[in-house]
Amino acid sequence: MSPIGRVLGLSILSLCFCFVAVAQLPAQKQFTLSQVMGAPFNSDLTAAPARDAFAWVSNAEGKRNIWVALPAAGPSGYDSHQVTDYALDDGQQIDALTWSADAQSILYVRGDSSDNPEHAPPNPAHFPSGADRDVWMVSLAGGAPRQVGKGRSPTFSPTGNLVTWFSDGQIWYEKPDDIGVKPPESIHVFGDLKSFTWSPDGSKLAFVSDRGSHSFIGVFSPADETLTFVDPGVDHDSYPAWSPDSQKIAFIRVPYFKDEDFDGPQRAGRPWSIRVADATTGEGHEIWKAAPGQGSVFRGLDSDQQLFWTADYRLIFPWEGDGWLHLYAAPSQGGPAHLLTPGEFEAENASLSPDRKMVVYSSNQGDSERRHIWEVTATGSAPIALTHGQGIETQPVVGSDDQIIAVMHSDASIPMRPEVLGKSSLTRDLAPQTIPADFPAAQMVAPQPVVYSATDGMKIHADLFLPPGSGRCEPHPAVVFVHGGSQRQMLLGWHSMGYYSNAYAMNQYLASRGYVVLAINYRSGIGYGLDFREALQYGPTGASEFRDVEGAALYLRSRCDVEPAHIGIWGGSWGGFLTALALARASSLFSAGVDMSGVHDWNIDNPQNFRISDTAPDVNARWRLAWRSSPLAAVKYWRSPVLLIQGDNDDEVPFLQTVELAAALRQRKVDTQVLVFPDEVHDFLLHRDWMTAYTSTAEFFDLHLRSARAAPLP
Repeated sequence: MSPIGRVLGLSILSLCFCFVAVAQLPAQKQFTLSQVMGAPFNSDLTAAPARDAFAWVSNAEGKRNIWVALPAAGPSGYDSHQVTDYALDDGQQIDALTWSADAQSILYVRGDSSDNPEHAPPNPAHFPSGADRDVWMVSLAGGAPRQVGKGRSPTFSPTGNLVTWFSDGQIWYEKPDDIGVKPPESIHVFGDLKSFTWSPDGSKLAFVSDRGSHSFIGVFSPADETLTFVDPGVDHDSYPAWSPDSQKIAFIRVPYFKDEDFDGPQRAGRPWSIRVADATTGEGHEIWKAAPGQGSVFRGLDSDQQLFWTADYRLIFPWEGDGWLHLYAAPSQGGPAHLLTPGEFEAENASLSPDRKMVVYSSNQGDSERRHIWEVTATGSAPIALTHGQGIETQPVVGSDDQIIAVMHSDASIPMRPEVLGKSSLTRDLAPQTIPADFPAAQMVAPQPVVYSATDGMKIHADLFLPPGSGRCEPHPAVVFVHGGSQRQMLLGWHSMGYYSNAYAMNQYLASRGYVVLAINYRSGIGYGLDFREALQYGPTGASEFRDVEGAALYLRSRCDVEPAHIGIWGGSWGGFLTALALARASSLFSAGVDMSGVHDWNIDNPQNFRISDTAPDVNARWRLAWRSSPLAAVKYWRSPVLLIQGDNDDEVPFLQTVELAAALRQRKVDTQVLVFPDEVHDFLLHRDWMTAYTSTAEFFDLHLRSARAAPLP
């Protein structure tokens, strides 16, 4: 029996109806969910410091492995092959790839990389011995990977003489040849350590020591086993960047403020700054500070590094000084910053070339619903476009020769895969052999960009998937997809985040089954400037983004190819919150919904640990507003059937959110089905759990969104 059959207990009559609907379909080849979810998702692209080599992580139906590409003769100019051999869909992640100086070995973390001593690594595959969190090293020369030790954040020193990693409040270090031969050495450091960065000469290791209310920049010298904290203060110091001569460290300082963990718009605050400190003495000073107003609250790139110290001793950094996330440059000795990337668009991620002469970055310049690659220097010359067209290019890295640029590339048909840039913006796929022969690329529909009005008049961008071969005004059931985050943006193609790559596959699958799908980029998302992202009254401060969800349903109702009474909604995380809110406040617009790991009561974890209601006289006004912004506050109006899906080891949204909503709906006799994955986390780790969730979602919509007028579904 199918997963949703187990969950819903489908009747024989329902199953017969499904057979009749399939029989009425025009003859056309349909792809399966397994096929559209069958291509690997690639991530963590990294350039080697030598040999013009690149590496990345490939997740092929839950089997995660490291691939490398080395220069070779052939169409792509590279030979790509897998260097690890993990053969199970076991939920064990691979990340933090780090090359050795000679590009002969790679360090990586396998398992959960959080290193949280209060929580065991997630074990969704239910291994009797539990799951691990370990650092490994694999040689490109062959042989099985070697376990370095338990922990995370591994690094090779630039000279290749040391390997370091972090675990249990200690920095561990040893020589590569001593791994597994003699015990490593360690030094204790208080706080959660991250952002490990070696000085160019390999003598010192900088890092961030996060202590909750504040954080420091630390410097560890392995030669004399000394530890120094540079320019310590009472704020949040982060993102250390070394000067080319290894003498100084630049870092970002974000002032502490009392309500910094509260979810709500932050358009302005106490201005952040950039400081430079002497790596030996620890003495530091401010070299640049954000102006009050727009851009005073730090907003970083989607990159590990935020400061890029160039060869001519300038610092390139992100800033929203004009309301858009752009790159700026300022002298490292101090002085005004000048804008490098002007225009109404946003830079997303960036990296510095090994010679420190240029930064390559991705942005939505001139193409708001996609990403392309640009190159810029600190001198102020105009950025140069390196890619354009109907594809999506992101996460650029520069090879060791300072010339070759590798990117992650996708389009409407094929998911993210590593490619190198060629002449005339053409790209060369590094591993085309990884796409399965039965992957239905040719059967994908190209989503169309649309702009519709929210119920308060705000213009909202969305991606529209139309069923293949559908008539101009033939009515179909429809589904609104709401992403999570909420600071995300859905694109006109396969996404660079694994969660939304899966969601894109699901939306393509729904379209292939006869649904009109609208993936909306509601307010509080990225890509459209600071004010759109920091939307007034969004989330627990008023749920203003619900107006965008309402507007989406009204837009679909206005289309002649949509059956107005058969519109559903689905989403996860923040999208689960909006799905639940839509069903609670607007069951007349949405006939059914699938809520994955959604927030249903913004106050379920409030500091006083008590229930919030409109009638509580002594409750904080902020918590009262948060309650009114929650789906549970409007549950008495909920009429539409819902499928609730969540893992009970969710590391982002407490499982209690689903427990309480299910109880409230059942009390009101709302058709409520649940699908629970024991020991699974927020972003499901097992491919088979994604398959079960999506199969259940499709069958749930088939059951509730069909009608005599709607176009028949497969």
